[in-house]
Amino acid sequence: MYTCKIDQKNIEIFYNENDCSTVPVIILNTFNNEGNEVWQECQKQKIKDFILVAISEIDWNDDMTPWECPPLYKGDSYCHGYADKHLKLIEEEITPTVQKYINDKLQKKIAYFGIAGYSLGGLFAVYSGYKTNIFKRIISASGSMWYPNFSEYVISNKINKNIDKIYFSLGNKEKESKIKLLQTVEDKTKEIQNHLGQNITSVYEENEGNHFQDTTLRVVKGIKWILQ
Repeated sequence: MYTCKIDQKNIEIFYNENDCSTVPVIILNTFNNEGNEVWQECQKQKIKDFILVAISEIDWNDDMTPWECPPLYKGDSYCHGYADKHLKLIEEEITPTVQKYINDKLQKKIAYFGIAGYSLGGLFAVYSGYKTNIFKRIISASGSMWYPNFSEYVISNKINKNIDKIYFSLGNKEKESKIKLLQTVEDKTKEIQNHLGQNITSVYEENEGNHFQDTTLRVVKGIKWILQ
């Protein structure tokens, strides 16, 4: 594993020491430094070889959101909508640094970049498909497709033509919320997946449990699917 700091963000690069010369690279925005857990589970399941780039020390409610959203309940945080700023950091600083390390130090070529995220990270992953051409595949595990006006944004705009696979998942109890907006998450996720699935290979997978159950496994299931 290689680690570095870029603009106060912690970057971890997980890879296998093998003879595979060309590998996909998956960028994962993490809420609580889950990169190592995800990587270890991928190795346990013997998933097809890839390189995982985990980004942590993220201002989660701000960096992962495309526009402002007020608190959903008492004590909740305001979302300021700084996704464009975070994506610019990924495009202009993080991705070039990662690419240089993989090419020069690991002596490997990058087959393509994918992006993965859980919850608001899954929202950011889908949103990034509309704002940049650097990603080919997207994983939205229990993604926050309930986010205000996001389904409308997806339908009224064009996702980048480079994207060829998108993975969506939810827990089957995530819609069982006391908050009205969160109750829409299943309908919104299916609506978005159905829309994007008209032109892109995609899947919607349902898992047992609520939003906080088996988070690592849900991300890993998405990684496994898009690497196939």
